[in-house]
Amino acid sequence: MTGSLLTGAGGAYIGMNAVYKEKLESMASSDKESEALSKAEVAYDLIVNNYVEKVDKEKLEEGAIKGMLSTLDDPYSVYMDKETAKQFDQALDPSFEGIGAEVSTEDGKIVIVSPIKDSPAEKAGLKPNDEIIKVDGESVKGQDLYEVIKKIRGEKGSKVKLEIARTGLDNPLTISVVRDEVPQITVYSSMKKEGGENIGYLQITSFSEETATEFKKALKSLEKKGISGLILDVRGNPGGLLTSVNSILEEFVTSDKPYVQIANREGKKEQFFSSLTKQKEYPVVVLVDKGSASASEILAGGLKEGADYTLIGEKTFGKGTVQQAVPMDDGSKIKLTLAKWLTPDGNWIHKKGIKPNLEVEQSALYQTHPLQIEETLVQEMNSEQVKYAQEILTSLGYTTDRKDGYFSSQTQTAVKAFQNQHDLKATGTIDATTANKMQEAVRDAMKKEENDIQLQTALHYIVR
Repeated sequence: MTGSLLTGAGGAYIGMNAVYKEKLESMASSDKESEALSKAEVAYDLIVNNYVEKVDKEKLEEGAIKGMLSTLDDPYSVYMDKETAKQFDQALDPSFEGIGAEVSTEDGKIVIVSPIKDSPAEKAGLKPNDEIIKVDGESVKGQDLYEVIKKIRGEKGSKVKLEIARTGLDNPLTISVVRDEVPQITVYSSMKKEGGENIGYLQITSFSEETATEFKKALKSLEKKGISGLILDVRGNPGGLLTSVNSILEEFVTSDKPYVQIANREGKKEQFFSSLTKQKEYPVVVLVDKGSASASEILAGGLKEGADYTLIGEKTFGKGTVQQAVPMDDGSKIKLTLAKWLTPDGNWIHKKGIKPNLEVEQSALYQTHPLQIEETLVQEMNSEQVKYAQEILTSLGYTTDRKDGYFSSQTQTAVKAFQNQHDLKATGTIDATTANKMQEAVRDAMKKEENDIQLQTALHYIVR
């Protein structure tokens, strides 16, 4: 993986030009022939040879590197030890074991950028922008991003308990996730019917080495069948290879404008153009949300400003920097921010995100929170868990007279109705079995296209 730049929210590879490569190789090599010792070298020599106790040289070196990187005040510039670097590379394999969520840092907090489609994280109820407070009961405050990631990842079948803070909730949630194999399938294709028209649909879950190839194959297949429009869905897509997203953009943006620009520290810009002379004959719509980050934003920005295509959904994550993972001799790596990426019109979206042309929020169904049943919820009880249960029942179409956390008789009736329809004993109380079934019902409902307001808006927009 030597010689690759990174643009994912938590770190995903993109291509690098020769100038950057030469510069980084020079930076990575140690200057042993220097005659004058720097302050850092003097300090290192002083500690190693004179400190009252014997020190671990490797730990001292790693501490120095981390200290230098911390002064940059950049959450994306980090040091990875050998073990972390290995896990980092494994995350780019066709499949890996873990919870399946992109994790990053934002304003000193460890946050979920997006759970991967059909991953353990998504099934457990983790959402974009969830802040991780604890991992298995241990606070992550002040810890390095990759130290936290190491604790979260693990073997298939093992369990990790995450305590998270979620916007809009007074108290943290504790979510247990059973680790599993997470396949890296990145392109999902289907044909939608709307108003008698065939609408192509391509969902891109991340931008890996094979994504562009998969995408072009799927697009060609849809076009052969005949489509009146195309929906590109990058909701929940945390980013990936720039070479991959570039190749996709070249299918849609003409040579009249750059589809992305890369700016170095001096402000010098490298513009990327396609050779396309004519746009698609059918309309194209892009679905985005707050989990669309980095390379997804490059796609969204390129299509919005470079091709005047319409974005539908929610404002994107907002990551506009480019990193390089530089390997050290011992297998460790330094991931360093080298450049900014800009939209075709030269806008830097970092910490701002991209605003869609049509802002559309999902229904309450998509805003529900996972239940944590430590004791059975019964009538007359008043708690936050009861409130979450009421929100779930209401979003599924069951009538409750309150949503304030008081377990009323009408709530009990709604619980019984749910239990009857899902082959459960109609007790009117919510134990762990009923809670799991409620959350399963929410996941199933979210997969139904008629409940996806953003998708429905896109379909109606194309055939309007």
